[in-house]
Amino acid sequence: MENTAIRVRELRQRYGEFEAVAGVSFEVARGELFALLGTNGAGKTTTLEAVEGHRAAQSGEVRVLGRDPYRERRAVRPRLGIMLQEGGFFADLTTAETIDHWRGFVEDPRPRDELLDLAGLREQAGVRARQLSGGQKRRLDLALALTGRPEVLFLDEPTTGMDPEARHATRRTVAELVRDGLTVLLTTHYLEEAEQLADRLAIMHRGRVVASGTVAEVVGGHGDRVRFRVPPDVPVADLPVLRGVAAGIEVDAGHATATYTLPPDDLQPGVYGLLRWADERSLALPGLRVDNASLEDVFLSTAGAES
Repeated sequence: MENTAIRVRELRQRYGEFEAVAGVSFEVARGELFALLGTNGAGKTTTLEAVEGHRAAQSGEVRVLGRDPYRERRAVRPRLGIMLQEGGFFADLTTAETIDHWRGFVEDPRPRDELLDLAGLREQAGVRARQLSGGQKRRLDLALALTGRPEVLFLDEPTTGMDPEARHATRRTVAELVRDGLTVLLTTHYLEEAEQLADRLAIMHRGRVVASGTVAEVVGGHGDRVRFRVPPDVPVADLPVLRGVAAGIEVDAGHATATYTLPPDDLQPGVYGLLRWADERSLALPGLRVDNASLEDVFLSTAGAES
């Protein structure tokens, strides 16, 4: 059996003269969670629609479980679970009745009680859909997406509207499903969610993938930061170069702050060099701090590029 669950090669999608997706490529292995992230208007939603089989690829190749998800939808769709950004329920059906209704559409569905437990909705089994909170409706969406025991699960902003406790529980459930072998393609605006869950990820910007790899690989290429307020009697020109990196200077209310962005392997020797430079001059470095790069740093840097 092929190890690749999803393969996208040079996908292109246009709306008139506007190219929303401009040659996107990525792969998702079986049994991994892949996060597809993107700035506003990056083409992420259009890409996801093509992979889910909701639209045909105008150019390039999309394969899910070895098949074209649009042209071979009848063969592919029963093997997928899709949790859209917004679901629709019959308002007067209870949570349990909604699950039972959905179970009637699939072969070999999960038992109702198992789905209630997976989504953390056991106590809401008798509550009508219209009375559920926004977060509870999202958990019901998750239960429905898991009803048919999918091989590949698409999660589009799955924890939006949930309180922190429910968000944490949902992430734990998703992680357990992946450990059991489920393949997941996740989109989320909660970057800490991607950091916690993703085996690998891709960041889209203006229709292209601009960064991809494991979280460590993507973040590691961004660099860690060393910051301090420049002592008032030290000229900026006298600040040291650390591991070949000069200080970036920001001035706010007359106070200068120096920032060095260093690759992870250069962080410790760079900090040592800075402290030795300060010690030789009997200088204190007010507000000295070291910040490890995060996925948010990479995302904000990407969002600011070419703006």
